[in-house]
Amino acid sequence: MYLYNFAMKKIPFGQTPDTELFCATKTHIEAMNVLSFSLNSGEAFCKITGEVGSGKTMLCRLLIRKLEQSRNIAYIPNPNISVKSLHYALAKEIGLKIKADCREDQISQSIQTRLIKLNKQRGPVVLIIDEAQVLSDSALETLRLFTNIETEQQKLLQIVLFGQPELDKKLKQKNLRQLKQRISFSYYIKPLTSFQVLLYIKHRLSVVSIGNAININESCAWFVYYFSKGTPRLVNILCHKALMLAYPKNKKKITLLNVFKAAFDTEGVDRFVVKHLKISISVILLSISTTTFAFWI
Repeated sequence: MYLYNFAMKKIPFGQTPDTELFCATKTHIEAMNVLSFSLNSGEAFCKITGEVGSGKTMLCRLLIRKLEQSRNIAYIPNPNISVKSLHYALAKEIGLKIKADCREDQISQSIQTRLIKLNKQRGPVVLIIDEAQVLSDSALETLRLFTNIETEQQKLLQIVLFGQPELDKKLKQKNLRQLKQRISFSYYIKPLTSFQVLLYIKHRLSVVSIGNAININESCAWFVYYFSKGTPRLVNILCHKALMLAYPKNKKKITLLNVFKAAFDTEGVDRFVVKHLKISISVILLSISTTTFAFWI
C-alpha cells in the first residue's frame, strides 16, 4: 500500500466513515446546526436527507459522538425490519431485556417506563435511524406513536431520521401526513462545489500525513469534482485509486493522468465522457507542442 511511501498514518480516502477525517464543508456544518437546534429545542422529529454517498452516515457518527457524553442514545443502522422487531430494537438500545413471547403492548409499556426513568437522568432519549428510507409505512407510523410518550413539559423520545431522497417521497403519502407534520426541522445535503472538493481532498491528506502532505493541484481537483459530481463517496474512491496509481511513480503528487485513469476504472462515472475528455486533452497538448515546435523553427 502507499501509506509508507507517502508518509501517511492511515488511508485518507477509505469507505468507512472516520470522524477524525471529517471536513467541515458548508453543507455538512449546516446539517449539524439543524440537528443541534432541533434536539435542543425538544422537537420530536428531525430529518436529514441526501443522495447516496453524500455523507449522511458520517454526520450520523458525528452526532452520536457529540451527544454520547450528555444524552442517552439509541441507534438503529438497518431499519428494514418489522414493527415488532422495531419495538425489540428500541427496547434493546435503551437497556431492556424483552422475552421473545412478549406482546407488543407489553413491550410498549416497558419502553415507556424505561424512557421515564432515563429522562430523569439525562433528558429525552435520542433515537437515531440511518437508512430511514427503507422503513415501512407501518414502522414509520410506529415511530410517530413512540413520540406520543411525553411528560407535561417534554418529549421522552426524540427521533432523528437519516435517509435518501426516497424518504421524502414516502412521507408525501396521505397515510403518513401526521408524521410529516411533526417533522419541524429538515435539511437536504447538497453536493460539494468544485472549491469544496479541493478543500475536502487537501484536508484529508493533511490530517493523515506525517510529513509533507502529497500535492494535488486545482486542475486535478476540478476533474475529481467533475467526475464525482461533488459526491464525497465518489471523491474518496477516485482519490484512493489516484493515489494507488501515483505510488509506483514515487512522486508526492496526484497527476491529471492518475485522475483520468481512476475515473475510467470507477463505477458511477461516465466512461464515455472520460474517454473523450482524454482524447480532447491529448489533441490540445499535441497542438500546443506542434505550435511551439513551429515557432522555434
